[in-house]
Amino acid sequence: MPYYHFKKVWTPLSLIGVHFFQDEQGDYWVKYWNSKRRRLKG
Repeated sequence: MPYYHFKKVWTPLSLIGVHFFQDEQGDYWVKYWNSKRRRLKG
């Protein structure tokens, strides 16, 4: 399994526990509250 480096992207949804991240290839990931990060399909 590859190791990713993430950069956190701030959005107003972060205030309610929905966090977005961007990896080094430019793909976006989402994390809901206490769940694992999941890649956004797009």
